[in-house]
Amino acid sequence: MRAKPIVPRRQARQDVEDAVDFYAREAGERVALAFIDALQRAYGAIARRPAAGSPRFAHELNLPGLRSRPLKRFPHLVFYVDREDHVDVWRVLHTQQDIPAWLQAER
Repeated sequence: MRAKPIVPRRQARQDVEDAVDFYAREAGERVALAFIDALQRAYGAIARRPAAGSPRFAHELNLPGLRSRPLKRFPHLVFYVDREDHVDVWRVLHTQQDIPAWLQAER
């Protein structure tokens, strides 16, 4: 099976930019680059096997098709919906955020 293109929404891109800025400011450039690497690896795994993500929040929030995948070594989740021709990335959220509220707003 071919990997699907990953298409982050504007808010997902902003989430990533905010996280990179935070890590660069608080922990240094190496940690910020490690975050980017972890995100790219998660995107690669999602592109190859989108159905492998957890549907937990889809059930909790009644958002059919929503899945999530954690980043390794970072407390963030990638939220996405598998589409026919791409993977629609909604958000990249820190696990300490009010995830249900953020996802409801994305609706």
